[in-house]
Amino acid sequence: MSLDPVRVFKCLGDETRLMLMLLVLREKELCVCEMTHALQVSQPKVSRHLAQLRQCGLLTDRREGQWVYYDLAPDLPEWVTTALEAAGQGAAARLAELQACLHAMGGRPERRVAMC
Repeated sequence: MSLDPVRVFKCLGDETRLMLMLLVLREKELCVCEMTHALQVSQPKVSRHLAQLRQCGLLTDRREGQWVYYDLAPDLPEWVTTALEAAGQGAAARLAELQACLHAMGGRPERRVAMC
């Protein structure tokens, strides 16, 4: 898949979408409830932004029972990954806070019980 840089950067131009992408980049795979908890925003807002990221070709999803997990699209060009990593360096403090929130939830099985 060929991603248009203008479309990618427009998609990443929203703080919520950028933070979602950076969390997924760092955590490898997250469900909606984990992202909702980390960002402290409503489930409909997170889901709307995740749909936009999927439409841009940046994320993929998979269903496991009632949970939907999101991961980076497997065919992301290297320039997109490089841009995300650079953005992650620029947002390191904010990302550390979000990841601390996730890790406080416990491991994935505990997270499911607690949040999902």
